Amino acid sequence: MKETKIALVPAYMPTQAMLPMLDELYDNGFESIVVNDGSGNVFDDFFEKAGEKATVIDHPANFGKGMALRTGLTYISGHYTSPYVVVTLDADGQHLVSDALRVCAKASECPDALVLGSREFDGKVPLKSKLGNSVTRVVYRLATGVGVSDTQTGLRAFSDRLTKRLLAIPGDRYEYETNMLMELARDNTRILEVPIKTIYIDDNSSSHFDPIRDSVKIYKEILKFSASSLAGFAADYIAFAILSLLTGSVVFSNITARLISSVLNFNLNRKFVFKSEKSLAASALQYFTLAAFILAMNTALLTLLTAKLGVNVLLAKIMVECIMFSVSYWAQRMVIFKKKGERKNA
Repeated sequence: MKETKIALVPAYMPTQAMLPMLDELYDNGFESIVVNDGSGNVFDDFFEKAGEKATVIDHPANFGKGMALRTGLTYISGHYTSPYVVVTLDADGQHLVSDALRVCAKASECPDALVLGSREFDGKVPLKSKLGNSVTRVVYRLATGVGVSDTQTGLRAFSDRLTKRLLAIPGDRYEYETNMLMELARDNTRILEVPIKTIYIDDNSSSHFDPIRDSVKIYKEILKFSASSLAGFAADYIAFAILSLLTGSVVFSNITARLISSVLNFNLNRKFVFKSEKSLAASALQYFTLAAFILAMNTALLTLLTAKLGVNVLLAKIMVECIMFSVSYWAQRMVIFKKKGERKNA
């Protein structure tokens, strides 16, 4: 059976560039789904014209990009039968149809993978776009252990095999696309990248991304984990400093301080950060097994830095904690506090 190519375009107050893009998608064999995310009556004529080359679905109000994508996926899952491949494109004309064809071809070749159209960020790139992607890339690598060069790209392709999974991912606004990468990494779903052209029109002035509101949503979980880790680190550091002054033993002070901070950190992460529904006993067993491993590594590195390399003990403590931060987050996010209903890693 021939595979259907579907273009999904979330649109909120789009520019005129969307109409020629829909024409070109149509000419290249795509069936386009446009979700009007509450753009307002002033755009009625615009979306009526878009309806000549696409199916237009209207939201009564602006619900956000994530909700618009899920609305489109719900429509697709109810109106199309496999095999099909979906490519998401932004409505501002900054994605080329030729690039959409390339990421679709890769998704057809690898139907169990999410394919990203990754920008190369060369030439004239708005500072907020370059900085935002750099920060998100580092945060994502720390959180998942997976390297992705362009975490914020809106050009993504996937086969019908991923539709149901993507519908279950939370997030109504821009955080949905980051959540998608986080959740699929947890499932061990392959994330592939295809290089695409980097195009910005008028310094990306048409973007509706709110740097403060949407960044908080995108980084919410990692920020909460960081706050929890900071509280645990403060308790650990204070206890370590006091005990090392009183006893003069680096090993004893480090172990005792870690026991104190681990109890605090476990409760914060279980109730505040990950809001886990797993049984207390199961979570505690896994957490303190992880804590024992991290403690062993922490103590070994601390001893190496202080006894062998002569690094100041308090400076060494900070260095070691920074190294172990990403290990702890990854293990807790992916294993210990994994939410019910999520697939286990392969």
